[in-house]
Amino acid sequence: MDILIIGGGGREYGIAKKLHEDERVGKLYALPGNGGIAEFAECYPIKATDLKGVCDFVRGVHVDFAVVTPDDPLAMGMADRLREMGVPCFGPSAKAARIESSKIFSKRLMEKYGIPTAKAEKFDNIEDALNYVLANEPPMVVKADGLALGKGVFICHTREEAVSAVRELMEDKLFGESGSRLLIEEFLEGPEVSVLSFTDGKTVVPMVSSMDHKTAGEGGTGPNTGGMGVIAPNPFYTEEVASECMERIFLPTIRAMAEEGCPFSGCLYFGLMITKEGPKVIEYNCRFGDPEAQTVLPLMKSSLLDAMLACETGELERTPVEFSNEAAANVVLVSGGYPGKYAKGLPIKIDEPAEGTHIIHAGTAKTEEGFVTAGGRVINVVSVAPTLREAVETAYRETAKVSFENMYMRRDIGRAALEASEDKNK
Repeated sequence: MDILIIGGGGREYGIAKKLHEDERVGKLYALPGNGGIAEFAECYPIKATDLKGVCDFVRGVHVDFAVVTPDDPLAMGMADRLREMGVPCFGPSAKAARIESSKIFSKRLMEKYGIPTAKAEKFDNIEDALNYVLANEPPMVVKADGLALGKGVFICHTREEAVSAVRELMEDKLFGESGSRLLIEEFLEGPEVSVLSFTDGKTVVPMVSSMDHKTAGEGGTGPNTGGMGVIAPNPFYTEEVASECMERIFLPTIRAMAEEGCPFSGCLYFGLMITKEGPKVIEYNCRFGDPEAQTVLPLMKSSLLDAMLACETGELERTPVEFSNEAAANVVLVSGGYPGKYAKGLPIKIDEPAEGTHIIHAGTAKTEEGFVTAGGRVINVVSVAPTLREAVETAYRETAKVSFENMYMRRDIGRAALEASEDKNK
């Protein structure tokens, strides 16, 4: 099979690597891909959001199946356009992608169908939003309604922080029209869990749970980023919690989407908070998370291609999906200054990693002299080991195999998870 991957980050590298290992895969194409993905695929400089450019490309080559992974092209209808051209896809329709592209849509869905989530108010003008902030006690969470590169969420511990967040989104247009409407939610407490899941619109098959580390600084400090590191599995996601999530969140969400006339197929990401009242939904994503995907997929023992095809054909219930009992840790190496301003074009030195460790290219480009930085999140170092502690220690040790000017990483990836695991085993 000849397969097209749309996207060009660490997530797409992880997917390309996994598909490349399947002997049934012939040609791999990536639009636009990156320096590392070029090891497995033919990369062409067509932006993932260039719907016309992608469709024109597909008319000129043979493609049996397409994998659309970033949120923006999904929300714009990329999967719809490709299916109209006769190319089956892994990825939801634009109508189904609203579960991520509009936080107000997803909040209304949860409220209508009784899916546990934080209480929230919706606003489309700045005066009402500011009045609400001033009339309510912090902490509170301010969220842009639309897509914002994973950075449109502000956890506000004071009214001043909340006022600033509202003004940045609605007045300063920090994320353009994505912040023209917003949610102000109650602040939930508890450990966070990310669960990626395969679904064909009827069946839901969760992947290994994980824990993302969003903030740029250690200990949950600094601005939100696209993700500074991940561990899997998440020790807070017990069998009891998993069973409750399936019954009260996962299946009800899939049924709700079908009931609303926008059945969801592809990868549905559940961002959860394990509160004292039980698990609640913080957010949905309409695609593989990044850097969760490149952390979880190395633990997948069964065929990724089979699972993706089954999501499109509606045969997921009859398709084996299996993960190992090992653990994985992902340390993200970023350019100094990220998620603010950072330099590009810096030479990257990469040595051969130890067995069980994957060097994932996220923001890289290939030049005649070698790899250079081309994004804020540059490299993911992902290690798989029998235990979580071994995976974390190995990942940090293996970061020494990568170097570039002003390289930065968080030094506490997995710390909370390890403490929880070891407390549970005492």
